Amino acid sequence: MTNDFPPRRGGIESFVYGLCRGLPPESVVVYTARMPGSAQVDTSVAYPVVRDRSRTLLPTPRVALAVRDVMHVYGCDRVVFGAAGPLGLLASRMRDAGATRIVAITHGHEVWWARVPLARRLLRRIGDTTDVMTYVSDFCRREIGAALTPPAACRMVRLSPGVDLDAFRPDLDGSGWRERLGIAAGRPVVLAASRLVARKGHDVLVEAWPRVLESCPDAVLLIVGDGPCRSRLQRSISSLREAVRMVASVPWSQMPQLYAAADVFALPCRTRRLGLEPEALGIVFLEAAATGLPVVVGRSGGAPEVVVDGETGYVVDPRSPSQVAAKIVMLLESPTAALAMGERGRRRVADRFSGDADRVLRELLMESDY
Repeated sequence: MTNDFPPRRGGIESFVYGLCRGLPPESVVVYTARMPGSAQVDTSVAYPVVRDRSRTLLPTPRVALAVRDVMHVYGCDRVVFGAAGPLGLLASRMRDAGATRIVAITHGHEVWWARVPLARRLLRRIGDTTDVMTYVSDFCRREIGAALTPPAACRMVRLSPGVDLDAFRPDLDGSGWRERLGIAAGRPVVLAASRLVARKGHDVLVEAWPRVLESCPDAVLLIVGDGPCRSRLQRSISSLREAVRMVASVPWSQMPQLYAAADVFALPCRTRRLGLEPEALGIVFLEAAATGLPVVVGRSGGAPEVVVDGETGYVVDPRSPSQVAAKIVMLLESPTAALAMGERGRRRVADRFSGDADRVLRELLMESDY
């Protein structure tokens, strides 16, 4: 049960979609919101997708009744909330509808729930009425767990995004994307792929780019994604001409080749709104590392956990364009060292983020009843 499902794009959507893809199709039924392009997605998967009439699911009695009916039609007795807040507030109703096991997945936005008094009480209720609340990073566990009752906090289990190491790998050919974008072979490319929202730090990358060009005049910054900051970014790169390219959202199936077209991945994500909007982890960092790229990540929330600073990439002050530029230049001017960082990053992803999230979820759903 989730609002975060394709065709909507984002890290949470990719995570939830990947979990569903990793489960036996005969055991999955997805209840989600209606959105443009739903029909194409729903016919492409091997399990039923039931769309609510609204574009945003809320924990209302009407939605609870609709989900109850779906559970009865398909014989469902386990419920997973794709994001704990706010749908996890329906846990008691799902229990009354016959759910014997309930798992609530948390991401970054539950951190602000944990810090705001009223939302904190609601989050505590979700923790007490579900069997397990998961977390994607140690940072999220500390922040969210502090808002829960001790028994609920003790039941928390790590469920981080996994990366398909067969899909994201260093030997892929990115020349097709370079040719499509008019980027000559040999020109260094720094990729920033994510939703275009203020937290991701694209504006700092653009501000840093003239400093990068002073040392690496042929370097290209490739910004991939869409979102509310797109128009502002387009205006800010107008003076940089061919040194910065922007590409709208790319299908997931093409992302491995896009990473392969780059030499460095950089996204100086930052915490916003007085600490209420941090980066939880960042699946794009993991995908980039799996492809063999050194990663430059902003010091925000759980994002630094994906990088061993100085070994697989760099953790930077996300509000310092000069520091961001300096680390990128170090990587571009030392391709052998950058390649070694990328190799170590892939090994780290293989050790810690190699796609076993669906196995962990299956185990959580099969444990003893509430």
